[in-house]
Amino acid sequence: MHAQQVSSSPFSVGGDFVSSYLWRGTRFGTGPAIQPYVELSLGNFSAGGWGSYCFTTNEAAEADLYLSYGFDFGLRIGVTDYYFPGSDYFDYSAESGNHAFEVNLGYEIKGLSLSANYFLNEAGGAGTAGGDLYFEAAYGFDSFCFVLGAGNGWHTMEVTAGESDFNICNIGVTASSEIQVTDSFSLPLSGALILNPDTEQFHVVIGNSF
Repeated sequence: MHAQQVSSSPFSVGGDFVSSYLWRGTRFGTGPAIQPYVELSLGNFSAGGWGSYCFTTNEAAEADLYLSYGFDFGLRIGVTDYYFPGSDYFDYSAESGNHAFEVNLGYEIKGLSLSANYFLNEAGGAGTAGGDLYFEAAYGFDSFCFVLGAGNGWHTMEVTAGESDFNICNIGVTASSEIQVTDSFSLPLSGALILNPDTEQFHVVIGNSF
């Protein structure tokens, strides 16, 4: 998930610069974003925070907390708390609450990864009614990865109608490379081509991890 680990400490810190913030086929914000993280890893257990902040505006700011446990046979289970800065952090009510809690299941075997995600609660401020689903399958080939994702609720919401259907919302191809800057330093880059059939939008994104 993260490109860089710091010494032998159980804590790791880092981040990404991305040309646009794309999440599960949907673009958030209007410009480039910086996405920092801080993570504690103890054995198979990990906990941390991840954020996204656009350079140009305060929109699409996000600060999430997560817990997860990975089993040795490839299964990972976790929970994520999605929060959007600018709203009241201590409002957990259904009517206007600003925290959306999601259960995450993931399984990896060789080049294949599968995930299933389910929102537990209604949170009016965060824009979820609860029960939102998202499923994703990805397969890594030698030089690229193919991603297919589908969901409802947050992922395919018709804002004006207030309705959503379960639909494919994320078809992507991702790849990575390095630009050799000096003999001892290279710049790692990642890129993605992402089609969202539900919103009928196509995106091209690059990013740099640090």
